[in-house]
Amino acid sequence: MVQTKKMNESVFAKILKDFTVTGELIRARQDEKQAILDEFASENKRFYFGKISENALASSVKKTNKELMRLDKDIRRLIVRAKSLSDTAKKLTANQAPTIFKATLSGVSSGAKKKKVTKKKVVKKKSTKRKPAKKKVVKKKVVKKKAVLTKTARKKELALDRKFSKKK
Repeated sequence: MVQTKKMNESVFAKILKDFTVTGELIRARQDEKQAILDEFASENKRFYFGKISENALASSVKKTNKELMRLDKDIRRLIVRAKSLSDTAKKLTANQAPTIFKATLSGVSSGAKKKKVTKKKVVKKKSTKRKPAKKKVVKKKVVKKKAVLTKTARKKELALDRKFSKKK
């Protein structure tokens, strides 16, 4: 007797329920975040009109930022959870792809075709020719005959000679 795949509906229903709950939690956290932003805006207005001090506003800023970071972290965590649930649902539904059957005179048979064995083509490597390296042209320095130097030029040359001879 040939059987088809059956979907586990209870698992799928649980995934859908979890997905819905996660979506509602994301929405609730976003509403909570908006309420905090609105509350801070009213605090800021009160400071602007001189109703509260700058220290009170500074503590409110610190508290608000801490709460916003907590909500953002929670929203990101819920988004990851929703993505995971959607991936699970996708896999579960993909497993329900119909199996092909054929009815013949001898009975029902699987209509799946046998896969052909294909040989992998051998990729030939291309031979690469290197270009010959360019030769550097070395320019020869032309040595001029020493001209008679002035006293100051001679002193500078001797000082430089002493300086470089010490370094060696």
